[in-house]
Amino acid sequence: MSSGGTEIVDQVQPKPKGVGARGRKRAPIADRKARAFLRNADPVMAQLIDARPGFRPRAWMDELPPLDAFATLIFQVAGQQLSVSATRAIVSRIEQHFGGHLPSPAELLAADPHVLRASGMSVRKGETLRALAERFVDGRLSDKALSRMTDDEIETVLTEVPGIGPWTARGFLLVGLDRPDVFLSGDLALRRAVQRIYGFDHSPTDDELAELADRWRPYRSLAVSYLFASEYDV
Repeated sequence: MSSGGTEIVDQVQPKPKGVGARGRKRAPIADRKARAFLRNADPVMAQLIDARPGFRPRAWMDELPPLDAFATLIFQVAGQQLSVSATRAIVSRIEQHFGGHLPSPAELLAADPHVLRASGMSVRKGETLRALAERFVDGRLSDKALSRMTDDEIETVLTEVPGIGPWTARGFLLVGLDRPDVFLSGDLALRRAVQRIYGFDHSPTDDELAELADRWRPYRSLAVSYLFASEYDV
């Protein structure tokens, strides 16, 4: 897992009722079958679930415009080692530079690299986005191709890009494709939540996290969302 990724828990925030401010349809309540499975598999998780009967795991996305694969990766790369509030500020500035929308791969490649730097991205992150854009333009990556890949295949093709590690790739699986069984073991907020809720006297190790998360398969994504919500008391 890449080190120091942004804390995805920061994204779990309550939103107004109805349609999101940017036109996105309101995220649905957590799947009933997945909730029942997790409740039966883990009594600690059951307490988190029962405390949030109307929980919407993707509620934080209500305020975002619909994101295609490349736009999601812009969000993910921008957010490496940053809070989501800082990430949103950078993404907003990128949108301003491109006429109010996130650039397509071709638009990003045609733009002066300084545009990303002026938006608050590091040189390295800018290079990562350009490398991704090249792959979308030449057909090595596409929304359709990514949607058809397994989770492991997506992690493999994305981590081939310099500057993208497992944390970013798994974040893409969770955010961009809403895959049901993603576990972000390197997320700092997730580790804090597990330590507090499960009574560890230390920050849980990767092996300890993996053993715990095995209880939640094949719905680790939802379990992660409940843990994030508990960390910020959402």
